[in-house]
Amino acid sequence: MTAVLAESVARALCEGWEPTRPARSPAPTDTSLRELSHWAATLRPEDVPCRVLKLAASQVLSQIASIRAGLEHPLGRRLVAAFGHPMQRDPRGAAGVFAALGSWLNLDDTAYAGHLSNSTVAVPLAFAYARQLDGLSFLTAVVAANECAARITASATLGPLRGQSAVHTHLAGAVAGRLHCDRAPADQWENAFGLAFAMPNWPLMRAFLASDARLFNTFTPVRTAMDACDAAAAGLRGAPDIIEHPDGFLARFATVPLPQAVAKGLGSRWHTDTLSFKMHPGGPGIDAAVDCAAEIHKELGPIRPDDVTEIVVEASLYTLFAGERAAPYVNGPSSPLGALVLDVPYPVATTLLTGDFSVDDFSPPHLDDPARWSLASRVRLEHDTRMTRELFLSDAPFGEAVREAGPLAVPWLRGFGGEELVELLGPIEAAGRDFSRSTKATGARVTVRLADGRTVSRSRLIPVGAAGPDTRSRHSELVQEKFLSAGGPRQVADTVGRLHRMRPRGVRRWIEAAFLD
Repeated sequence: MTAVLAESVARALCEGWEPTRPARSPAPTDTSLRELSHWAATLRPEDVPCRVLKLAASQVLSQIASIRAGLEHPLGRRLVAAFGHPMQRDPRGAAGVFAALGSWLNLDDTAYAGHLSNSTVAVPLAFAYARQLDGLSFLTAVVAANECAARITASATLGPLRGQSAVHTHLAGAVAGRLHCDRAPADQWENAFGLAFAMPNWPLMRAFLASDARLFNTFTPVRTAMDACDAAAAGLRGAPDIIEHPDGFLARFATVPLPQAVAKGLGSRWHTDTLSFKMHPGGPGIDAAVDCAAEIHKELGPIRPDDVTEIVVEASLYTLFAGERAAPYVNGPSSPLGALVLDVPYPVATTLLTGDFSVDDFSPPHLDDPARWSLASRVRLEHDTRMTRELFLSDAPFGEAVREAGPLAVPWLRGFGGEELVELLGPIEAAGRDFSRSTKATGARVTVRLADGRTVSRSRLIPVGAAGPDTRSRHSELVQEKFLSAGGPRQVADTVGRLHRMRPRGVRRWIEAAFLD
């Protein structure tokens, strides 16, 4: 893009411009990957709505905060000792380290569908710096990566892997993020996707929950994607129908395959609109429970474990499912971090005691505090059927996939929550809506019963930072708060709103300021 065109587009964005011309028509195609590749390879800043680019800018700052948090943790420092600092000269190596550091504390941003930012921000971050891209090109690469990764993840959402365990998300996000920065032609994208998905990663839950292997849940697929990009550039070919073929990806990774999701609404239905920004570390439903606990702390002030007889956390089936998987591995300060980030009692107890919950609470001396574990032992989880219904009425994390599948989703729903869930949701019909008013209702209600007879309760349906009206109106403010709380320099936070106007030298200085302070 010429400097003149970049400046004119940037000016239009600041004035609230939205594209008025129709979305670019894809080339004649017989596979979803070919259609997706052609669209993404030719995506330009002027094709992307203003609101979507602004969300991408917030996504970048939010994920940089997550990477900084990962760098500060002892396990993050060990990762850097093994594989180098993320600001290393080789962008392939930098991309993997960026991806790993930002993912394993569950402080990474999500969307429909997938934990996108671990690859869709990490890889463009490394390659925009190395290739000296301007800000608008950088943000467009992030959007292109979001759209590719989210769609391929959505096609397999009704399957055995979800959330952070769906690491195939990062095969797509890393290929798209790099190739958009490299301005690679569409056939190279198609081959790189095909090669990357030739041997998609499948994590083992034992390693995921019980060891430090969680550090590799995005590192490994991003490195695989880098190899696929290099191979495609050298002329190696991938199977263009690897997603939908009877012997392909969806046949193994989806209980209810949704191949139509891969290219649905390209240029008009933006999965970036479904972004949720993580304000606290932790897994499904922890955000809302921590938000509620923080409100209760404000009312009660500091409390002692002996002041409390019981804490009840009511949440959706999804939160209970994750908590049940983690519970056998959580046994106090020695708990493996892979399980602890999915645990509900510890963060709720910590927030009730301190008023906040952050990455620091996952390491000593905070983690060794006996008062936290004493209070955590008083936490009990209960299923709230209304919250489960609202979860599935949302777009993320899998409500839209259920609507897309229609009646075909019933066996998956039955496997996830039994006949009770099928009856709770009732008839399922596709809505066909866009994502401009997307929501993610991973709610919780926290009730504290005190020894003196008092009861204090707070509830929240959409966590702070999750997709919804509040986040759409103030996502920039929220992610700046997150970035500053991670120790990020204020000058970086204050200038993220001008990222789309920055020339290559300005982008490089901005990234350096974010990580080399």
